[in-house]
Amino acid sequence: MRALHRVALAAAFATGAAVAALPCFAQSGRAYPAKPVRLVVSFPAGGTPDMLARLIGPKMSESWGQPVVIENRPGAGGIIAASIVAKAAPDGYTLLMVSPAFAIAAALHPSLPYDPLKDFAGVTEIGFSTTVAVTSPASGIKSVKELIVLAQAHPGKMLYGSAGAGSATHMNAERFRVAAGIKAVHVAFKGQSEFLLEIVAGRIHYGVSGLGPALSLIKDGRLLPLAVAQRTPVLPGVPAMAEVLPGWGRDGAQSLLAPAGTPRPVLNQISKEVARILALPDVRERLEAIAFQITPSTPEEHDRLLRAQIEVFSKVVREAGLRPK
Repeated sequence: MRALHRVALAAAFATGAAVAALPCFAQSGRAYPAKPVRLVVSFPAGGTPDMLARLIGPKMSESWGQPVVIENRPGAGGIIAASIVAKAAPDGYTLLMVSPAFAIAAALHPSLPYDPLKDFAGVTEIGFSTTVAVTSPASGIKSVKELIVLAQAHPGKMLYGSAGAGSATHMNAERFRVAAGIKAVHVAFKGQSEFLLEIVAGRIHYGVSGLGPALSLIKDGRLLPLAVAQRTPVLPGVPAMAEVLPGWGRDGAQSLLAPAGTPRPVLNQISKEVARILALPDVRERLEAIAFQITPSTPEEHDRLLRAQIEVFSKVVREAGLRPK
């Protein structure tokens, strides 16, 4: 009887444990997503993070049978959006689409309203934009060398735009300024589309943008490409920046993050879904058309890559003499 009683107790305990574990099991990834997913974008419409979100989000919705609601929260070089997601519930229903500005902010600002490593869990790296230095055709500038000569002749008079202090476009323009040995004035905007239109209008002189947001203006003849981060068949006649300014490096990655504490099975599920979407022929064709390099990763790989990017940008901040404002 005692043996039978022990067996009954063990069975009851196992059943109870299994029932108690059901909510965790439901959160482990198999039942995900059971409601709409919020995808927060750190920059406004027209930029690369927004383009990626609007390319990937609908594909997720089709696959999951749940809406993926895209929410643009621009400002402060991506810090506003990151602050929102850092405080969100770690359940996989709030995700953050970031540009290299996320790693740059970690390198540039000694105190942020969040910890870039401890308050987030990597989901996946998405890839790298091809960046392009542009000016207005009306400026009369035809090449990087001409831009440098003009800036050296008028120190502190030329204006360059970016998608906000600490954004990737700001950092790349600073890297250009330091490598070129020129003095120019930074003018910050909320996104890439805004400062590109200011260049078209002639109110600022140049900028370094993602090729995607700039491409239609280039094709329309409203922007003149001076150099790209690496040569691309999309702009076959445009030289690579390293050909005219040796030492020019590649931009940081576009990626997807979640709040720290998000269950690993959920992170893995989202990561695999993004990799599946990036492999679709229509998605690849669209990204290759703007020379976007697709590099999906696992959550674990992303965390290592993010740490490495922060180290790289920390070095750039020191070399450029940048200081938090």
